[in-house]
Amino acid sequence: MKIMEMLRLYETGLSQREIAVSAGCGKSTIGDVIRLCKDKGITYEAAKRLSGNELHAALYPQPQSEYRAKLLPDWKSIHEELAKHKNLNLQFMWEEYRTQQQEGLSYSQFCRLYRQYRKTAGRQVSLYNERKAGELMEVDWMGDTLSCVVDGKTGELITAHFFVAILGYSHFPYVEAFPNEKESAWIAAHVNALSYYKGVPRVILPDNCRTAVKKPKYYEPIINSAYWEFARHYEVAIIPARSRKPKDKPAVEQSIGWLETWLLGKLREQRFFSFAELNKDVMKHVCELSARSFKKREGSRQSEFIKIDKPALRPLPTQKYEIADIVSRRVGDNYHIEYENFYYSVSYTLHGEMVILRATSAMIEIIDKNQIRVASHERRYASSQGRYVTREEHMPPNHRAVHQQRQFDGNRYRSWAKKIGASTQFIIDNLLTSGKVEEQGFKSCMGILQFSKTYGELRLEAACKRARELGSHTYSTVKTILKNGTENVLTSATAATPKHENIRGGGYYN
Repeated sequence: MKIMEMLRLYETGLSQREIAVSAGCGKSTIGDVIRLCKDKGITYEAAKRLSGNELHAALYPQPQSEYRAKLLPDWKSIHEELAKHKNLNLQFMWEEYRTQQQEGLSYSQFCRLYRQYRKTAGRQVSLYNERKAGELMEVDWMGDTLSCVVDGKTGELITAHFFVAILGYSHFPYVEAFPNEKESAWIAAHVNALSYYKGVPRVILPDNCRTAVKKPKYYEPIINSAYWEFARHYEVAIIPARSRKPKDKPAVEQSIGWLETWLLGKLREQRFFSFAELNKDVMKHVCELSARSFKKREGSRQSEFIKIDKPALRPLPTQKYEIADIVSRRVGDNYHIEYENFYYSVSYTLHGEMVILRATSAMIEIIDKNQIRVASHERRYASSQGRYVTREEHMPPNHRAVHQQRQFDGNRYRSWAKKIGASTQFIIDNLLTSGKVEEQGFKSCMGILQFSKTYGELRLEAACKRARELGSHTYSTVKTILKNGTENVLTSATAATPKHENIRGGGYYN
């Protein structure tokens, strides 16, 4: 601006002294500039048509020799290497460059020219937000919605909400439409996005929406249980952006603006009869937009994803994540947890504690406060099987004994008795058949068979034989025999009659 002002004042006829006073420069400086402009043929009118940098370059050219040009590194290759390998830095790249070009740029020149390249290539971002290959996936919902899906029953238009994921260095997008922004849609969108990318980044960056963050604390945000389960399955870190800080996830914010213009603009006049049909069209347009060439640098989002991001992604787990409903429950007095009118057991030692119940289409998992799975059950749907799903190992000892007794039927009692001996089997069968219904003898059978644990199977078999000989087939008889230890005493039918003067004997009556 000072040079242009000098030329203007000079062409109005002012002297160099007067120009020096007006421009705030020395008289000799005014003379040098006017002389240089005359030598270059630059007038005031010509100077007005040039930018400041162009005018400065015209007056003070700095020609770069052919030899100097050969010493410049391939900035594009250096930039891609830094993006691919997060542990590399400019110092390392400069030292590697100097091993090949010993008379090359100094470190300060190397850094300055690299920053200049990033600026002209449209990649000049702050260090904090600079993306590495395959490192980060930013996610969010579009602010704009679109009423474009026709309800097949009512004919009304359903509003479509659009989930957007932007990946790593390439800013390669994934977009999917849902009828709402609930937690199930949020998790499903993440699973589908990773399947689309065919790999897993190291970090996912959401905002503080309720489907992602339960409590948006600054240093330790608490992630929702369902989102945490998803992150654990894919071994990915969830790092929410700060509240009201959209610049923490600039890639997805910028891409949403771009997609709202170009994607929703193409969809605005169309009608779809299902979300599957809508998403098929969405994916077609997203692929077309991703293949468009960048304006300020080579390649496209798609080409840079294939070249840089995709090789850096970690492989998907062998098993696809199954979306689960996750709820918090307090363990009741009967050590069961209710879910959709069915009750699933946990260890009685967890009575009164808060636990997390994770329900999939096939399984019910229960996780304690330390994120340890303490129980799992096959999910039940039919009430004909009973509403309580109970594992015996979850019961306290006294409940377990009662439960075991309830599980017995006549055949099971007979089978147990048969293993002990024929007399035991006879007594048990007699108890089961003596009543109008078998169930009347269940308690007596259980009581007799339990004696095998107290007295042993040999003594129980002997006691049952003694009771059979006595003709008393009851629990009380067997109990008394075992208690008194008389199971091996001979009955009157088999014992020899002792000799005595008062006993006449059989011959007296002949």
